[in-house]
Amino acid sequence: MILTVLHKTRYDFETPVAGIIQSQRLTPARCDGQRVIDWQVEVPGAVMGQVFRDGAGDYIQTVSLRKPATHIEVTVSGTVETTDTSGVLRGHRERVPPRAYMRATPRTKPNRAIAELVAEALDAHAAAPALERAHMLAAAVAQALPYRPGATHAHTTAAEAMNEGAGVCQDHTHVLIACAHLADLPARYVAGYLNATDDGSPHEASHAWAELFIDGLGWVGFDASNKCCPNEHYIRLGSGLDAQDAAPIRGLVLGGATEALDVTVVIEAQQQ
Repeated sequence: MILTVLHKTRYDFETPVAGIIQSQRLTPARCDGQRVIDWQVEVPGAVMGQVFRDGAGDYIQTVSLRKPATHIEVTVSGTVETTDTSGVLRGHRERVPPRAYMRATPRTKPNRAIAELVAEALDAHAAAPALERAHMLAAAVAQALPYRPGATHAHTTAAEAMNEGAGVCQDHTHVLIACAHLADLPARYVAGYLNATDDGSPHEASHAWAELFIDGLGWVGFDASNKCCPNEHYIRLGSGLDAQDAAPIRGLVLGGATEALDVTVVIEAQQQ
């Protein structure tokens, strides 16, 4: 599948700031499931640092605006050819050992409700293969947390989402990571894009899902929000311990001021 992406992020500041520094994870990962045909990241007026590949195999670029500013706009555009690998991450070079992703963060720390969810899903299947247990956990999270926009916010933790009983893709991913840790499965947060329309029409969606490490198979993606493994409709940007760690844009504002954020993401499937 050929997917085109147009992703615009604009920050407007109430009062001028002295400068801005950003760490951007906005270039698609290199792996068997996706091939970048063309890709651009543009930030007018900014100094663009060299793109490098970190230990997790993700592409990072530092961007700085070294003058007073009332706004900054980041435009990502490009085309990626994708193939369905049944969720298995193949051909992705990384140096971080899988067990490093057993560490919980405040956003993925399990509570009693999450522990009970894992017990209910797996107690009768303790001898099942790891891949089968991973699918069971993803299904349990999807059932426990119906998709409901507005039920949570950007800083909601896995425990809080479970208490709310609903959430969005970020919440599903955080809860699934917490469940996986309790089942002794390394798990991480993945940020990317999703073209969710069947007819190939433009679709607005940045997205998140989890990857769980299965011995003998490697990292496997699970999208609890859509009850599936990532396929040719997905573009993988990068990963981390949680949503904050994997964020496509992280930044520091010098002389901080109140900001307004506007984000638009349009994904379109081209006819081949």
